[in-house]
Amino acid sequence: MDEALLRSLTPSVLGILVRRGADFAAAEDAVQEALIEAVRVWPADLPRDAKGWLVTVAWRKFLDATRADASRRRREELVDEEPAPGPAPATDDTLQLYFLCAHPSLTPSSAVALTLRAVGGLTTRQIAQAYLVPEATMAQRISRAKRTVSGVRFDQPGDVATVLRVLYLVFNEGYSGDVDLAAEAIRLTRQLAAAIDHPEVAGLLALMLLHHARRASRTAPDGGLVPLAEQDRGRWDTESIAEGVEILQAALARDRLGEFQAQAAVAALHADAPTAEETDWVQIVEWYDELARLTDSPVVRLNRAVAVGEADGPRAGLAALAALDDSLPRHTAVAAYLHERDGDLEAAARLYAEAAQKAANLAERDHLTRQAARLNARRGR
Repeated sequence: MDEALLRSLTPSVLGILVRRGADFAAAEDAVQEALIEAVRVWPADLPRDAKGWLVTVAWRKFLDATRADASRRRREELVDEEPAPGPAPATDDTLQLYFLCAHPSLTPSSAVALTLRAVGGLTTRQIAQAYLVPEATMAQRISRAKRTVSGVRFDQPGDVATVLRVLYLVFNEGYSGDVDLAAEAIRLTRQLAAAIDHPEVAGLLALMLLHHARRASRTAPDGGLVPLAEQDRGRWDTESIAEGVEILQAALARDRLGEFQAQAAVAALHADAPTAEETDWVQIVEWYDELARLTDSPVVRLNRAVAVGEADGPRAGLAALAALDDSLPRHTAVAAYLHERDGDLEAAARLYAEAAQKAANLAERDHLTRQAARLNARRGR
């Protein structure tokens, strides 16, 4: 069973059902039932037109559910509109569906969570980790969002800022290596940039391109993580970097600075440095100051502490880190790195081991474990 094919077809099938009159919650349930049916049937009888098959089955599932619900008997008239089996229109509704999910009846945070779960393909746990909240809290938020939009007619698209937030989080999850969604996020952001003249859309596209340009160098042949300072810069995609820098410069020239432009500026400074030692950390600290002003994000302040440690020395970085909540994800890993830079190998090894136990994925845990082992070996233990 090609799970990647099913995942790629889901947004488009969901969009077709919504356009045909299904409310979002019912359409999502119908598509999920169609996917279950596909898992059961396809191994023995793979259809020639997978998308058309899913649309037909999902629509029938929706109609069956509608007939069974006495409060929705008025939808019986839709039976005559059931599409005949055959090729489905070759249209891409994914970006439109992102906007529809960012419905005005939802708060931005709820709209983002719902879209990531229903369209982006992320699990509740992944979304919770992105928002730094417990999984149970995020599950409740998504459930409330579904209840809010249940029965709502999706004819009022949400705002650009919410859609950008969704695309950003989808890209980050794909870039982490847990789910391969980074390229899809870039494709959709390109579509959005072509349709909307907005500096933050351009800033997000530039940010994605600059990060994606380094992807080939982020892992070793054995699958281990390679820190930015140790990456082979000859493997970076210079065309993507050049495109990202050009898009960013045009956006910054409009003097309407936003979060994604500032993040892209940091990425551009890393990409511009011929070697790790030549990185302009002073400018990077300045951009993190702008980001902190724009977002007041603890994650931004954590990254700023690393930059301060590079620009002004590890003790300055540790002082900046001390002002942050030590329960913040990757706080312990940053503390370990700065202590190592400061020469305190015992504390650094202990903190790397602690950070490994808190790591969100296997690759990160293995990397931090190796760092602890390396320092213990240097100390003769």
